[in-house]
Amino acid sequence: MRRLSEVLKEEYGEKIYRLTLSSGCTCPNRDGSLSYGGCTFCSEGGSGEFAADYASVEQQINEAKKRIAGKTDAKKFIAYFQSFTNTYGDVQRLSKLYEETIRRDDIVILSLGTRPDCLGEDVLEMLRNLNQIKPVWVELGLQTIQEKTAERINRQYPLSVFEDAYQRLKAEKITVIVHVIFGLPGENREDMLQTIQYLSELEPELDGIKIQMLNILKGTKMSEEYLQNPFPLLSLEEYASLVKESICILPENIVIHRMSGDGPGSLLIEPKWIRNKKKVLNTINRAIAQLP
Repeated sequence: MRRLSEVLKEEYGEKIYRLTLSSGCTCPNRDGSLSYGGCTFCSEGGSGEFAADYASVEQQINEAKKRIAGKTDAKKFIAYFQSFTNTYGDVQRLSKLYEETIRRDDIVILSLGTRPDCLGEDVLEMLRNLNQIKPVWVELGLQTIQEKTAERINRQYPLSVFEDAYQRLKAEKITVIVHVIFGLPGENREDMLQTIQYLSELEPELDGIKIQMLNILKGTKMSEEYLQNPFPLLSLEEYASLVKESICILPENIVIHRMSGDGPGSLLIEPKWIRNKKKVLNTINRAIAQLP
């Protein structure tokens, strides 16, 4: 298993820390182009509640550094534009924003969270140009390969769209990281592991993966669904077992960027065990330690 922290230390020879930033983008699944309200698990912050939201990159990065000052002494960073869909909007504006960011001496990687249906040829050209300056990562929110689940969570694109976007990104030699959520309503263990198996068989090989447990957050459509008609949630032990099994399935070269995830505590409804991050990580690491 290749953990991101270890890979970055090997490549750069020092600690690299992620700064969560905002591009000012919205999402076609929110503004009415495809739908309103976004995916049912997504909060008003677009999964980026910790991002600093200021007009300039300089202000955002300074604020982000202040926020993590007590956690790390890192001097080099990944600029992570997380909230909403960061390749959706005026490409000229985005090109200027991202080039300003990636050319900073303290930024070694530009990482953009987005949807696979927001990667037109103009966007690919932008990514190609940026990737010639410094490495660019594109993080695709797949979550699941199960079409019934995708419809239930209002993802608003079929798996075929992901497959096309993936191939076009890899053709441009862009690093691709895929997000997966365990515990989505209606999915059993086999359904979740089918998603991992699918990703393990992608050609060209996937670069990285982020795995997290479903967070049911206040104000989301999923929270309304859950409170009205609760569906089963994974226990911490079940989740850790799934992560361990996923690592067994995935090729060794795929970098594990995340094995857990926690939304803002003020919004979290369930599962409550996510609040104890230390216990979550210890449980996952104990499960992984059992691997041959």
